[in-house]
Amino acid sequence: MFKTLSILAAALALGIVLLGAYVRLNDAGLGCPDWPGCYGHVGVPEAVADRASAEAAFPGKPVEPHKAWLEMVHRYFATSLGFLILVLSALAWRQRKPGTIPGLPTALVGVVIFQGMLGMWTVTLLLKPVIVSLHLLGGLTTFALLSVMALRQTRIAEGPAVSPLVRRFALLGLVLLACQIALGAWTSTNYAALACPDFPLCKGSLHPDMDYPNAFHVLRELGHTADGALLSNAALTAIHFTHRVGAALVGSLLLLLALVLLRAPGLRLFGGLLLVALAAQITIGISIVIWQLPLPLAVMHNGGAALLLLVLVAANTAARTRPVAEAAPTFGLSPASLHS
Repeated sequence: MFKTLSILAAALALGIVLLGAYVRLNDAGLGCPDWPGCYGHVGVPEAVADRASAEAAFPGKPVEPHKAWLEMVHRYFATSLGFLILVLSALAWRQRKPGTIPGLPTALVGVVIFQGMLGMWTVTLLLKPVIVSLHLLGGLTTFALLSVMALRQTRIAEGPAVSPLVRRFALLGLVLLACQIALGAWTSTNYAALACPDFPLCKGSLHPDMDYPNAFHVLRELGHTADGALLSNAALTAIHFTHRVGAALVGSLLLLLALVLLRAPGLRLFGGLLLVALAAQITIGISIVIWQLPLPLAVMHNGGAALLLLVLVAANTAARTRPVAEAAPTFGLSPASLHS
């Protein structure tokens, strides 16, 4: 049961990440201007039926049923995931078996509680970029930890010994991917996806006009600087351009990591999956700019980040649960060729 529920929870977390992206990109993050209810009601139908009182209670917030439904469905699924994580934690404490140690499920309870608070602040603080970005990162963190928990129930630990170098390289790849995902979250939550409307140049230049201080000042309102002035297009350009540069650097390192994994005994599958996921994510990212942010591709870009995260989490889980190789890695090369 623990294995089944772990897999179900990881799949549900992925779905919630994609649904959250869909809600955000549909500008429905404030589809319900209050929390945890919707226009002062428990559910959306009540708010729609009592539209006059709902609009009177929230002046300037007209009831938009389709946006309210999107927001509430996202909350319903998130609440279901929280309940599922509580069940997993209880099972882990009850069973106390290898692979079901309660530490990770208990930590997940804390993560999902904090994630719920971020969801509340997203609404009450009116989509403040730093809160929305943390909410997205919290969702992906939940997905990653649930994936680790599910992978521990499989035979991923079986296989040949892994060299320390490969372990360290895989961990570096995971850390840098997390940084790039954070840049992507900041780009999305500041609505800077089309700040550079062309590719491979940005506004026809290799170095467009950019405002970095205001771009990465985290304690500010959406669309404004810390001083309350409107955020300039140069600041949005800086956000987007930095995400592009990060994609080039991190993508290059992940490509090298994929080639290393392809030559590491027992980890070749992860190398192949990383190549496919990386190629897909780069293609989607470029297509978003060329085709001017079509909604399906934008949601798929979030899914691509989650897929890359899953592959690297799986590779790191496998590398760290298998024995450590004593000899230096040869990655398929013979000793003679190494000394030639």
